[in-house]
Amino acid sequence: MTALSPRLTELAAAHGVATEFWDWQGRHTQVPVETVDAVLAALGVPAGSEEEIEQSLAAVEDKPWSRVLPPIVVAVEGKRPDVPVHVPDGTAFSATVELEDGSRTDLGALAVARQTKTIDGVEVVRIQLDLGTELPLGWHTVEVRAGSDVRRAPLVVTPASIALPESLEAEGSQSWGLMTQLYAMRSEGSWGIGDLADLGDAGAWAAGLGADFVLVNPLHAAEPVPPIEPSPYLPTSRRFVSPLYIRVEDVPEVAYLSAAERQLIEWHSDDARRYLDLEFLERDQVWIAKEAALRMIFTQRRSLRRERAFQAFVEREGQGLVDFATWCALCQVHGTWWQQWPEELRDPRSPQVEAFREKMAEEVEFHAWLQWVLDEQLARVQRDLKDTGMSLGVISDLAVGVHPDGADAWGLGDALARGVTVGAPADQYNQLGQDWSQPPWRPDKLADLGYTPYRDMVRAALRDSGGLRVDHVIGLFRLWWIPQGMKPFQGTYVRYDHEAMIGILLLEAHRAGAVVVGEDLGTVEPWVRDYLKERGVMGTSILWFERDWEGDGGLLDPEDWRELCLATVTTHDLPPTAGYLEGVHIELRHRLGLLELSLEEEQEQDERSREEVLADLRQRGLLREGAGVPEQVEALHSFLTRTPAKLIGVSISDLAGDKRVINQPGTDEEYPNWRVPLAGPEGRSVLLEELFTWRSARRLARAVAAE
Repeated sequence: MTALSPRLTELAAAHGVATEFWDWQGRHTQVPVETVDAVLAALGVPAGSEEEIEQSLAAVEDKPWSRVLPPIVVAVEGKRPDVPVHVPDGTAFSATVELEDGSRTDLGALAVARQTKTIDGVEVVRIQLDLGTELPLGWHTVEVRAGSDVRRAPLVVTPASIALPESLEAEGSQSWGLMTQLYAMRSEGSWGIGDLADLGDAGAWAAGLGADFVLVNPLHAAEPVPPIEPSPYLPTSRRFVSPLYIRVEDVPEVAYLSAAERQLIEWHSDDARRYLDLEFLERDQVWIAKEAALRMIFTQRRSLRRERAFQAFVEREGQGLVDFATWCALCQVHGTWWQQWPEELRDPRSPQVEAFREKMAEEVEFHAWLQWVLDEQLARVQRDLKDTGMSLGVISDLAVGVHPDGADAWGLGDALARGVTVGAPADQYNQLGQDWSQPPWRPDKLADLGYTPYRDMVRAALRDSGGLRVDHVIGLFRLWWIPQGMKPFQGTYVRYDHEAMIGILLLEAHRAGAVVVGEDLGTVEPWVRDYLKERGVMGTSILWFERDWEGDGGLLDPEDWRELCLATVTTHDLPPTAGYLEGVHIELRHRLGLLELSLEEEQEQDERSREEVLADLRQRGLLREGAGVPEQVEALHSFLTRTPAKLIGVSISDLAGDKRVINQPGTDEEYPNWRVPLAGPEGRSVLLEELFTWRSARRLARAVAAE
């Protein structure tokens, strides 16, 4: 392997690109030159020759000096922010800060050592503004006037730490709630796919048993035309929501339909409900039926009150909604792969796109209207769950990225990097690494945009939620970038400004009165979990994986678990607990050719690991000898209540005794990932109305609530 030159290493470091790392086995690994060059190119940094490297290094050094103000300032409440100003030496200037409430305050300068640098033949001086330590939380603006030049930059003051809700503040307090894949959790009223009415009903049932929240899979927008991507973790947009989750009958304008139109709605409903009896979910067919019904409702007259509410929603969501709705309309004509559209339509700001938007105004409005309907139904679910007594209500889930040919990849322009994808390095579960095919944020462009796309995404996810789970929260610190044409293990890490990413997340969560749960499983730098804890971000603890990794690797005693976390027995990348106890994941991986050892060796290891946990439960008096799988599931959940974990999650699949795998990592079409409906112990699909009557489901819920 060709060694990196010292200057290339310096250039990579300046842009947050790792040139070395330690792999999952603790081995020091050098990143190939080709990878570093390709990643720098994706960041717009020329590094193909020594001359380009020197020019790029000079640009790094000059860049802050060529700006009057940094593109954005992210501060922590109670701390003095660092705000450098660069103006020609001798130029008189003034500075003010405008707070969100419109009030303005003049700013002075800190007494610091004088620094100057010549930029394009002009002597520039650096001045540090003094903003003090008393700035309120929020999005403010710093303004500098130097001669006739006026420059502004956003100033974001973020919480030092996000506070726990009142229900969890007391020592030893815990809350429990449901975890569900909403699309799989269906009722007799569902159109073949679980929807927001089902979410509200499941939450209300759980609230009657003492639950405080319902954690759902990402509800992000999918393709507006078939084929629809089944994975909720590969959406077209993370800011907007999939219309598949609309409960058609709950749209108010249904009341204005004629008798004949209502008959058509019922016909579409009956057509979609046929898919409740199938072994796997049929998103495409369900959406065809649901879309036809929604288009009919869309044409109905809206009252003045409703029309003004819709227009207010459109105005609030701004250009982001317009772009998303335009992309949906374009997909109706040109398909969902926008990189194969006519070239003039690949830029959302092109005159041709504007002309298309005007020509197809009604179609664009339809897709904006769908988002308004979703916004109303989500708000109603959250309001209803809080009214039932839940302290948190819905906890939403934020996926780590988006589809490379989706709405965000089209509408956000160069805020997302081109020529690279996000994935994971080799680990003990996949020694070739993983490529998730998603374009990453460009850290430099995010800063240039004042983190507006990121803020809008987080704000939307939190709007009607009592909490937010952030999938792969480590991605707010660093992501594994894989250049196109290279294998996953040939990538490298790219760092992000975690102070900005976490700070903005916490500010928006604080304003929403929500908790934040970070999915921090897998390979994590040791300091990261400490940092998240200090900022009040909860972690994620899975019972099977909680061991003393810094000691002998044995099981952790319940009192040694961390307090600030969501504790669960299972997760969507494992089988439901009944299936895990029976080893269905080993049999499935064997059938798919994913095992590294023989079937017998893998089964032996898995059985030994499970038995170690069950023996511990028996020793603690939580499980009797000879207990069956249902009792084992109950004992495992009872164990969680003995930990100090603030939140305990119970999968609705465990309430149903389901055994089938939801998602098998490392597969695509080999297994029906994300297409398995909620089922009972025998594998037969079960609807909510039936589940609510099961004594076994109530017993498991009560076991957690009673503890």
